[in-house]
Amino acid sequence: MLSDQHRAIVKATVPLLETGGEALTTHFYRLMLAEHPEVRPLFNQAHQASGAQPRALANGVLAYARHIDDLTPLGGLVGQVVNKHVGLQILPEHYPIVGACLLRAIREVLGPDVATDEVLAAWGAAYQQLASLLIGAEEQCYAAQAKAPGGWRGARAFRVARKEAESAEITSFYLVPADGGALLDFTPGQYIGLKLSIDGTEIRRNYSLSAPPNGREYRISVKRVGDGVASNYLHDHVGAGDTIEVFPPSGNFTLQASDKPLVLISGGVGITPTLAMLDAALRTSRPIHFIHCARNRAVHAFRDYVDAAAAKFPRLKRFYCYDEYDSAAQRPDATGWLTREQLEQWLPRERDIDVYFLGPQPFMRNVRRYLKELNVPEAQSRYEFFGPASAL
Repeated sequence: MLSDQHRAIVKATVPLLETGGEALTTHFYRLMLAEHPEVRPLFNQAHQASGAQPRALANGVLAYARHIDDLTPLGGLVGQVVNKHVGLQILPEHYPIVGACLLRAIREVLGPDVATDEVLAAWGAAYQQLASLLIGAEEQCYAAQAKAPGGWRGARAFRVARKEAESAEITSFYLVPADGGALLDFTPGQYIGLKLSIDGTEIRRNYSLSAPPNGREYRISVKRVGDGVASNYLHDHVGAGDTIEVFPPSGNFTLQASDKPLVLISGGVGITPTLAMLDAALRTSRPIHFIHCARNRAVHAFRDYVDAAAAKFPRLKRFYCYDEYDSAAQRPDATGWLTREQLEQWLPRERDIDVYFLGPQPFMRNVRRYLKELNVPEAQSRYEFFGPASAL
C-alpha cells in the first residue's frame, strides 16, 4: 500500500532524478539484461545502445514521481505504454523482475546514504502501484483481443502469402493466418508485433499495418535499416510460404472519426500507418492533404498508389518533398528539408484541422513546432513514436 509518507519520499527524490535519472536507468537496464536473459527479447538493443530506452524510462519515472499524488495528467503516457507493452506481450510475470532490478539500481547508483531502506520501501510501494495499474490495463486489452471476432491471445502463426518491394529500402509482407481462421479487425494507425527467432535468439518487434483491414490478411511494410537485426532478417531470409508468429494489433495512434479536413504528414517509413488512414478517410467526404518527405525518389515508397488515389479523388491533395532530386526521376513538389513556409502553403487555409504526423524524431520535432506556430490546435495535432517515447 502506498502511504502518504511513501508519496512524500518519492516526490523528494525528484531532484535526484532530474540530475541523475538517466544514469540510474542505464544501470538498471545493464543489470536486468545481463542477469535475466528471459526478458531480452522485449527490448530493442539498438535503443539501448543509443541511450533512447534509458532516456525514455528516466523521463517516465520522473513524470511518475512528479505526479504521484494524482496520476490523471499521465493518462496519455500510460495509454501509450500499455499499448507498447501489449504489442510486445509484456506479462505480469515480467514486472517483479523489473521491480527488483529498479530498486537494486537505485541503491547502487545513489548509494546507501541516499537510497536508505525508507527510500527503497517508498519506491517499492510506488512501483507496485504503477505495476498494478499497468497489469490491469494490459489484461483488459488482452481479454478484449481474445474475445473479438478473429481474435487471439499471445502469438499466432501467420504465413507470408507474398512479398513485394515498394522502394529501394522498403518491402511489404502480406500475412495470412496459418490456421485459415478468421482475422481480427484493427483501426488504421495500429501495429502488430512479430516474434522472430534469429540465429537462435528471440527478438520481438512492432510494425505498423500499412493497408486497411480487409478480413483476409495483414500487410506490414518494413524498411531495411543498416544495423537492424530484425529488418535485415525479414528482407533477406523471410519469403512467401514462410511462417512467422504474430501478436494481435495494438496501438492508440489511430484515425479518429471527424468531418474536419485531414492532414497526414510523414517522413521516410513513417508513411506506413498513414496509408491505412488515407484509405479509411477516402471512404468519407472529408478533404485530405497528404504530405510526405523522403530522401529521394528511389526510397519513396507507395508514390504511385497515392498519385493514383489523388487522380481519382479530387479532394485528396498530395505534396512531396525530397532531400535530393535527380532530374531523371519524378519531380517532387519541393526539395530540401520541409520548412515552415512550405508546410504553411500545403496546409488547408482553415486551421481547424486534424493532423497526424510521424517519422524520424528530428523531422517530428520540426513539424510539431511548425504546427504550433501555424496555429493548428494542439489537441488536434497527433503523433506517434517508432521507438521509446521521448519528449519532442
